[in-house]
Amino acid sequence: MNADRLPPVAPEVTATLVENLSPRLRKRLDAAVTKLGARTTRRDGDTVTIEVDDETELRLHAPGGVVATTDAITCGCLLAPACVHRAAAACAAPAADLAPELVDRPTAEVPDLASATDPASVTDLASASATAPASETDAASATDRTPVTDRTSATDRTSETGPAPTPALDSASSPEVASPDQRAAADALWSAGAAVLEAGVDGAGAVTQSALLRAAHTARLRQLPRASGAALSVVTLLRAARAGDPSYRTADLVTALAELLGTAHRVGTSSGAELAAVRGRARRPYSPDGSLRLYGLFTEPVVTDSGHGGVRTWVAGSDGRLFTVGDVAPGGVGRALGVADRAVRLGDSALTHRELGRAGLAVAGATVSPDGRLGAGKGVKAVTARGAAWTEPPLAALWETPPSEQAARALRSTSRYADPDGGGSDLLFLDVELLGAVRESGGSCLLARCEGGVPVRLTVADDDPALAHRDNVTLLAAAPGTRLRIIGRLVPAPHPRLTLLACSHPSGEGTVDLGFDRLRRADLPDPTAPVHPAPPRPGGTGAHSPLYLLERRVEQTVPAGRAALGMLGDVTAETRRIRRAGLPTAAGLLTALCASAARRDRDLFGRLLPADTDGFATHWLAAARYTAAVAESLCSAAWEPTQEGAR
Repeated sequence: MNADRLPPVAPEVTATLVENLSPRLRKRLDAAVTKLGARTTRRDGDTVTIEVDDETELRLHAPGGVVATTDAITCGCLLAPACVHRAAAACAAPAADLAPELVDRPTAEVPDLASATDPASVTDLASASATAPASETDAASATDRTPVTDRTSATDRTSETGPAPTPALDSASSPEVASPDQRAAADALWSAGAAVLEAGVDGAGAVTQSALLRAAHTARLRQLPRASGAALSVVTLLRAARAGDPSYRTADLVTALAELLGTAHRVGTSSGAELAAVRGRARRPYSPDGSLRLYGLFTEPVVTDSGHGGVRTWVAGSDGRLFTVGDVAPGGVGRALGVADRAVRLGDSALTHRELGRAGLAVAGATVSPDGRLGAGKGVKAVTARGAAWTEPPLAALWETPPSEQAARALRSTSRYADPDGGGSDLLFLDVELLGAVRESGGSCLLARCEGGVPVRLTVADDDPALAHRDNVTLLAAAPGTRLRIIGRLVPAPHPRLTLLACSHPSGEGTVDLGFDRLRRADLPDPTAPVHPAPPRPGGTGAHSPLYLLERRVEQTVPAGRAALGMLGDVTAETRRIRRAGLPTAAGLLTALCASAARRDRDLFGRLLPADTDGFATHWLAAARYTAAVAESLCSAAWEPTQEGAR
């Protein structure tokens, strides 16, 4: 039984059913979930039926598409309603996010997750490293031995550690600080997240997940949608990991856990505008933006691991702001190919998505979300207008910003812990000279040189053979010396890297949507001489960074839990190597993390005391947020012009 065949279940429903089980049945719950997953299902309107056995059926009633009450799950076995089957079905189904509906939903598009050895001093590193801007490069140079954490502001030092003393509260309704109920909800989220770290994926079964769901539900009721959403993301990823989902990545769960723990802590330490960002929004606010004159840039296919497919068309305003018009729904790559030639659902325009990528729109009564999506409400009016070439104003200005500035802007948008309402784009607009194919550990990619002599690796956005990405990039790699104007999406890495989305036509006429348009060899200019470029020389700011030694310990915690990390033994050799590279803060974090994982105190009779889950979670969070901040610093520094290009 595929979990996608079951209707989403409200978090509080799953939590209540699990909490109502007897201790004996709770021990059998994970096995029951696995057993139920092998049963067949059938759907009849709003009801999904699972055949528990030859004589027993389990029903999930989901009016409106969501199982919203415990009574909506019924079982025909003799032990019902106190049986394990109802809780198992709820745990096997996806967790529903019951945030209010969007104010103005434009389409069906889905949202695109120092030598400090004293533990007391290392604890403070979480808050500083979590909010360190990408420009602060503790690891950007092996000679820079000032920790990133020492260069953050005093405000940033109150960010991402474990639960802290409760700040004074002027009044329960004060908008400047969290209410007592919100701080209590945040503490529950912290404890539930710390329990996941303690147990690891292997031990975080249905009971542990139900505690997260209960905490997420409470946080939503207490007006903490950002923390609630982070908890639901952790549950979804835990289930994917335990089910062997091929799309699951440990790094995604690391990010989700760090977001959950960090946000939960910040609820109690933030105030004013920072607290508003930490609380988050329960709905995407499409705000009025008056009249807009838009110019098409390109259209890209969107294919998700969850089976959704469609397109996203990018347009720019006369002031250079970027907007998107999307159409994504269940259907996969086949739907993406079909939707590209359907009319854009925006006002009275008859343009298709592919046509809009090269034309223009005049929009009246426009509504825009913080991430740039254009609303399609009844009050929006749009008519076709003249577009602009990439070399004409206002689009030409997008390519005039230096690559390093564009990369820094994109990093602020793609940061693992970026403010969900921060907006911004992860696109880069570059003029490049193609150098040819270059081999890497995962295959090969297209090497190019952009302004400042910076070597950029251009990779395929989607390997699906039904899309044109792979064939087009392979063909462009056979034309070294070709100069193109390109649009790509930043891939955070220690070296400049983009997924290639669109480019100017090699003939100089028009543009190419690399996911849809297929280039031919006749479209490429004949090279005057063969070029065999060597890979970029190692030696950039992040080329030899041993930061991965800390990153892998952070990731190793997630699958097997704290105890597994505590058994890894001495890490002196690793910390010595990290210090030699100029990363004393990372070395201190690694030492403290492993020491916390191995620490187990005993009572007067020699019996082991419960592990300090909060203390370990604090050290783990500090390491996770620090590695993310330094990795982003390395990425930003890699886009700086080379010495040869600066001359």
